[in-house]
Amino acid sequence: MLELLELEEGQKVLDVGSGSGWTTALIRDIVGPSGEVYGLERQPNLVEFGRANLGKFNFRKAEIFQAKEGVLGYPERGPYDRILVSAAYDEIPQELIKQLKAGGIMVAPVRDSILKISKKSEDEIEKEGFQGFYFVPLIK
Repeated sequence: MLELLELEEGQKVLDVGSGSGWTTALIRDIVGPSGEVYGLERQPNLVEFGRANLGKFNFRKAEIFQAKEGVLGYPERGPYDRILVSAAYDEIPQELIKQLKAGGIMVAPVRDSILKISKKSEDEIEKEGFQGFYFVPLIK
């Protein structure tokens, strides 16, 4: 999934379903000190666990936030160059596409596939699917 994101130094990235903070840390390492990474997690115990894990590396511009009930994503810090979603959705999450910059990429599990969604412009997206994957359901 990280390869599909095509991460580059200096990008702003949203990590939805950050869990232990592992992917947030990996992304932060790839985008470097000039990049920004915002992890988002629904489970309070995982928010604290992820924050503690990130704290071991003294990363600047990498944080994990508690997801707000009924809100998908973190629009306050957007728009994002890249969005990684680590829980399955039944359909392409339009709320997250709105938080993606034109030219940005989102990688998200939708039903039993991983989708790479490229936002070509504000009105045009391109999808590429990779089947045969299963994830826990995304809680909004």
